This record gives sequence, C-alpha cells and structure tokens, in this order.
Amino acid sequence: MKPMILAALTLAFGSVHAAPIAMEDQSQLKTPPAAAPGFTPPAESELPDNAYGKMVRDGYALFVDTRRLMPDNVGNGLNCSNCHLDQGRLGNSAPLWGAYPMYPAYRKKNDKVNTFAERIQGCFQFSMNGKPPAADSPQMTALSVYAYWLASKAPIGVESAGRGYPEVAQSAQGYDFKRGEQVYQAQCSICHGANGEGQKVAGNYVMPPLWGKDSYNWGAGMHRINTAASFIKHNMPLGKPGSLSDQQAWDVAAYINRHERPQDPRLVDGSIEKTRLKFHANDGVNLYGQKVDGVLVGQGM
Repeated sequence: MKPMILAALTLAFGSVHAAPIAMEDQSQLKTPPAAAPGFTPPAESELPDNAYGKMVRDGYALFVDTRRLMPDNVGNGLNCSNCHLDQGRLGNSAPLWGAYPMYPAYRKKNDKVNTFAERIQGCFQFSMNGKPPAADSPQMTALSVYAYWLASKAPIGVESAGRGYPEVAQSAQGYDFKRGEQVYQAQCSICHGANGEGQKVAGNYVMPPLWGKDSYNWGAGMHRINTAASFIKHNMPLGKPGSLSDQQAWDVAAYINRHERPQDPRLVDGSIEKTRLKFHANDGVNLYGQKVDGVLVGQGM
C-alpha cells in the first residue's frame, strides 16, 4: 500500500503557567511505554486473495480516503489517516494495531465501556465533525476488519510501546501563544497554511486544516493542548518527528487550539459555560469556555 500524505478564565496573550492535567479516564489502561515501538504490523503481501483480504483493502481505502468515500459521515476536511499516520501503522501516532487489542474499555468521555466500533463512532462525531456510521454498517465492518488485521499479531490487552501519543510533560513555563505562532509560521504553515486552512488540490484536501470550519470540533481529543502537544512532538513536522522541543510542541499546540473550530456537538442547553463545566473543566488542558485576549473561546462556527 502506498503511503498517503495526506466560568470564564481570562488568559493573556503570553505565558500561561502549568496546571494539573486531568487526563481522560480509561482506568484500566495504563500509560503506554515511551520506548520505541517494537511491534511491526503485517505487510500487504501477507494478505490473502480472498473475501477477507478484500475486506481489509476496503477498510484501508476508507481509512485513508474517508472524506471522499464517506461523505455522509464526515463533516469536515479530515481523513482517519490525518491523526493516525502511515495508514494507521505508525507507532506513537495512535496506531490501529495499538488500539484494537485494548478494547472494550471504559471511557470517561461517555461514561461507559466502549467497544472498538463505539470508539470509531466517537472519532466520526468529534474528530471528523460528522455522523457516526452504524455499528453494523458495511463501512464500520471494513474499518474494524482493517484494524483487526493490523493488530492480528499483537498481544491482546497488553500495553504495546507506541500505542498512543506518548505524553509530553508541560514545562514550568506553561505555554505561550506568541512563541507558538512563531513556531507555527516557521514549521507548520508551509503545509497547513498561514491561517490553518490546509491545502487543497482539485478541491480535495491534501494537507489537513488545523482550525476553522473544516477541522476537528471542540469535542475532539485533539482540542486538548496536552494531546496536541504529544502528537506534534512525536510526529510533526511531517518527516521530522522529534525535531521540536517539548516547549515548542506545547506552545504551537496552544496556538493552534486557541483558534475557533466547529462547536462541541454535546453543547448543553446552548450554553458554552454549561458545556465547559460538564465536559471540559476536567479534560486535560484546554481553552474551551475560557477567554483569550478578552474573546470567549469555544463559540464554534
């Protein structure tokens, strides 16, 4: 398979000091080891030429070309492979082979034990700002089979190195929007655009938008500054993972996530404040429902 690139707290436009991080609770899942991934998913050449192999290939196609192939389910400009790099194969980029063996699992986000299909549905609702496919739909079956195939040689229920986005600790300096903007313009804008708009060719995104109407919404995990910092540190800039310092990763993550994006679909009674208190106040480090330079963040678009 060919890789495809695809209560308001007023914050000053400057440093924000470190605060305790209340991470999303998946209580039975320990933090994955930070060591280099030791698992190698199967190669395409190992796929059988039968109905199962065809289903895996169908799932792969949906994974890397989600927006075009699932227009009724994707409400922005993203594909699954934008957050799970190298077709969901790359360690430290939330690879499918690391996720599939760990479900079912409890998630605080919806306060229930989730199946893997329900986890994928959450990605469509939040990261893709769309309508989740039914658990028994052909698309969900294909995506699940593709994930199963990638994880078919991985141990079940075992913490594999490289499973998620290894945590990048917040420094005592906190994060700084001005520094983040400088990092963004120097390291990110060449692919994602000066205004986070991404890049299109013939009307299709070839580089994903990082904010605005076609990016992930305020309910997505990537809206958390700590999550975005971990993804950026280990995966960006594309082709140069680990080239940014921890501080730069936090700064640029904060800069990206101070910008508006689609509303959290869980909006409570039309109130940003009620939504912040219910869903965001204890969800990592995020800016939803806070004020930055006197402007309320989280108004959606």
